[in-house]
Amino acid sequence: MEEKKSFWKKPGVQTVLTSLICILFGLIAGYIVLLIINPAGAGEAIRTIILNFLTKPTSRAQIKSLGNTLVKTAPLLMCALSVCFAYKVGLFNIGAAGQYEVGACACLALALIFKAPWWVCLLGAAAAGAVLGLICGALKAYRNVNEVISGIMLNWIFLYVTNTVLGKVKETSSPYTESITAINKKAILPTAGLENLFAGNRNTTIAIFLSVLTAVIVWIVLDKTKFGYELKATGYNKDAAKYAGMKEKRNIIVTLVIAGAIAGLGASFMYQSGYMRWETSASAVPSMGFNGIAATFLGGLNPIGTIFASFFIQSITDGGSMIDRMIYPSQVSDLISGIIIYLSGFVLFFKMLMNKPHHKKEKKEKKAGGETK
Repeated sequence: MEEKKSFWKKPGVQTVLTSLICILFGLIAGYIVLLIINPAGAGEAIRTIILNFLTKPTSRAQIKSLGNTLVKTAPLLMCALSVCFAYKVGLFNIGAAGQYEVGACACLALALIFKAPWWVCLLGAAAAGAVLGLICGALKAYRNVNEVISGIMLNWIFLYVTNTVLGKVKETSSPYTESITAINKKAILPTAGLENLFAGNRNTTIAIFLSVLTAVIVWIVLDKTKFGYELKATGYNKDAAKYAGMKEKRNIIVTLVIAGAIAGLGASFMYQSGYMRWETSASAVPSMGFNGIAATFLGGLNPIGTIFASFFIQSITDGGSMIDRMIYPSQVSDLISGIIIYLSGFVLFFKMLMNKPHHKKEKKEKKAGGETK
């Protein structure tokens, strides 16, 4: 019995269980909505949302569709890691969306205007995101401007900056930028043979591997290094960190610079895959940065858990686009994601409920031990 008790009390086990609870409730709520709209096809619709690429008629089509999901998972994972890294240090990087925007602006401008190779565009995206993170971090460190306020404002400012810059390379007959594949093929990220693995899907690039590698590096830095310990100590209590000799202002700035670079790389992974082009008439901040918040919380604020959570969020999003749109809106998958995000905010509450029986038992044991003495 003692082994079983210790197993359920492990933080990793509780994180997985609470994430599964959030997913289950989200799917149930989505299914109820589908039933209300049209009960006849609700079962098939929720099945399509959950299974996504597995509902394709042939194995080749399934593999190719899986490749598309992975292409979009890579930038989502990077945005999630950006939020996760900052949150671990006590900062809420809601500005990941803006850092993603400037990353897109930099990599597309370098690719389409300056005809730069892929690695230059990649570094440019990271640098642009880092600069925006630097602005947010400096405002926080030296003027005590809340990073949420500055992040939201910068999101909107740089949405229109990006639209203006990339308006110079948009197609004449559409609001979208010119195709990198057509203008500058050397700016496309290398596929490393992945197109053969995913049934000729040329959008599958090394971004998939690089995003997972980034998650592993973030986990190592935060949990296994002195540098990560200092950053987290600053996040827990910057005054105590300062008293201990740590440079709290520098740590705040460095954290948001790294978080910004990660989000900027996410944009590079998306647009340099050739899968998508920037819409220069966009009037809404890209959802990728905000979906990253959902993925990192669903992953239990753990970089490794965030890998699986990002894939799940993207998979149900893609699954939602495959349901019968004559009957159901594709936004049902967004509703499910939204409910999961909302419930993710109750992760600590769920963990408290799971630990409550153990705490009661421990109190009884302590009381009994005191009476015996």
